[in-house]
Parts: sequence; structure tokens; C-alpha cells
Amino acid sequence: MSVTAFDFPTSIRFGVGARSEVAAHLAEHGVSRPLVVTDRGVSELELHRELLDSLSGAALSPASFSEVWGNPVSSQVKAGVAAYRAHDADGIVGLGGGAALDVAKAVALMATHPGELFDYEDEKPGARPIEDRIPWFVAIPTTAGTGSEVGRSAVIADDDTHVKKIIYSPHLLARVVFADPELTVGLPPHITAATGLDALTHNVEAYLAKGFNPLCDGIAVEGVRLCAANLAAATADGSDIEARSAMLVASMMGAVAFQKGLGLVHSCAHALGTAAELHHGLANGLMIDHALRFNLEASADRLAHLGLVIGLPEQSPEAFLDWLADLKAEVGVAATLGEYGLDAGLAAELSRLASADACHANNPRPVTEADFGDIFARAFG
Repeated sequence: MSVTAFDFPTSIRFGVGARSEVAAHLAEHGVSRPLVVTDRGVSELELHRELLDSLSGAALSPASFSEVWGNPVSSQVKAGVAAYRAHDADGIVGLGGGAALDVAKAVALMATHPGELFDYEDEKPGARPIEDRIPWFVAIPTTAGTGSEVGRSAVIADDDTHVKKIIYSPHLLARVVFADPELTVGLPPHITAATGLDALTHNVEAYLAKGFNPLCDGIAVEGVRLCAANLAAATADGSDIEARSAMLVASMMGAVAFQKGLGLVHSCAHALGTAAELHHGLANGLMIDHALRFNLEASADRLAHLGLVIGLPEQSPEAFLDWLADLKAEVGVAATLGEYGLDAGLAAELSRLASADACHANNPRPVTEADFGDIFARAFG
């Protein structure tokens, strides 16, 4: 696949080899001292060294900040801003999965804005405005999951409470995304599965979210189809470039579609991330079939339509949810939280956290804390 270009609204360079265009792009736009923001795992890979070499080879002076790990927290952002200033950087390259890309956006914000990061929390009363003076920022995704590369928000947790907070502004959009599916080749099966289920959850929940946005609905439905057709293949064969390419597209589609909203699966996943430090994509994967059963009475037609889209012989909402459970088994994700090894004693805390989360405000059926208690009880098995 040759590199191709499209915009929606982010400018995207997509295809094998897209990463080779980064250095020339930065030079063209006057960036001479880029800071590469990545995570600890990616920093140890050859692709990280190759990127730094390519930037140096184009007469740029790059530096790397790689102190991102787990679910990102505000102290990582502060350290990244310190690295940006110490390098006298004039642009940012986000390299990695959702955590690294979210931290890269937050570093770009705080490198040019006063105060503390959470002064800019979305919908916080009296929040500071985010202005159009973000450093030149480009994104290079290495996983097909969050779609953060095309997103206009950064999700960063408080170090002490681990509660996730959303920093949102169109100014946080990457100037260009270099989406090279070759960078996802060889990802371990468990990471491929977790990130892929994250992309699938984004698309499904965006389609089910209440409200009228037929553009997002259309994108989400196609994203579900791509996940259904390619996630198992990408998980089974790390070198399947066609499946990897399709999942990278589906990931970006999910992130575009969920500007319509998400739902209770994400509220459950955020609770698991806070209380049990679970990887976000894995948390979505563990919860998706259990949580969505709560939506049967409100979303029967749409769940059945998704069954039709992915080619199930029986187009019913129950059949689609059963397919989700089967897909989890096929890609090696535990059927229940108990099977994964979590203690059912967490249920009350998880229900409280999920109820306080903002994502379920867009769920097609209202959810109470007691409802979350029932959902988690079912998910523990």
C-alpha cells in the first residue's frame, strides 16, 4: 500500500512508509528542535531509534522524553514540559499508543499556557481557555486502539486520586498524523487484542450514543465492520499488514465517531482503570458484552443492525452481544472480571466510580449507581 492522504478534519498520511515523511514535514514547517514524546516500552524499540536518526539526518536536533507508562498522570506531563523547556524545543512528535499521544498533547498545551494542567479541565467551572498557540504537533500512532492521534482531547489522571480528567480543545488536534500500519506489526497478541477491543468499543458506543449525528453513525458502523473483519486476524498473525492497516483505520474512525458521545462501557472501564489500574482497552474488552446487555431495551434495533453489518446469520441484539463474547474468547480476553483475577469485593467501589464518570451521560438508557452494581456483579461472573 502506497502512502495516501486524506483529511477528516486532521490531515492524515496513511500507509506503509508514512513515518519516513516526518522529518521533511517538520523542516518544511520550521521545526528544528523537536521533542519526541513516547513511552518507556516504545523508547526501547528500533522504531524509536530510527525516528531519532531520521530527524537528525534531516539536520534537525531532536530530543526524546520517554517517561510515560501505564495510565498517564499529571506528573508525567510536568516532567515532559520540563524536558521540552530544557531542550529549548519548538515542536512535538507524539510516538506511541494512547497514553503517549495524550501526554504529548498535554505537554504541548502546558509548554505555552500558564497555570496547572487541570486548570484546563473540560467543563470545569472557571476553566482557563485553551488558545491557538500550541507548538507544532504531529502524531505517529504505534497501536490501533484509542485513536488519540486524531482526537482533540487528552485524558490524564490525577496522581493522588487516579481519577481521569479530560482536557479538550480543537487546538489540541495534531497538525498531521503519520499513520504507518507497519509500526503496529509484531505487537504482542494481548496488546493487539486489548487495543483492538478499545477501537471496537469506541465505534459501538458512538453508534449507540443518544443524540442525532448521522455522520458519526455512518463512520462508527463502518468502524465496527472493519474491527469484526480484522481484529482476530491481526491478533493471530502479527505480520498481517492488511489486517493491521484495517484496524488502524478503524481506530481512527472510532475516535472521530465518539465526538457524538460514548456510554456506560467506558464509565465501567474508567472505574477499572482508577480502582484496579487496568489498561483502558483491556478494561473495555472485559466489560463490553456485560455492560451492553443493560442497553438491550433501549438499543435493540441498533444492536441488531450491527449484527447485520458484520454478517451474522441471525440479526438480533442478543446475537450481536453473543458475538462480542465469542470474539473476546477468540482473541484471548477473559470472559469475566473474576476469570481475569479481580476481586468481587471491588464491585461497590467500581459502581461508585462508574456512576460519577461523565461518559454514561450519553448512554441510550439512564444508568444509576445501583444499575452499575448489577452490571459489575454480572461481569464478575
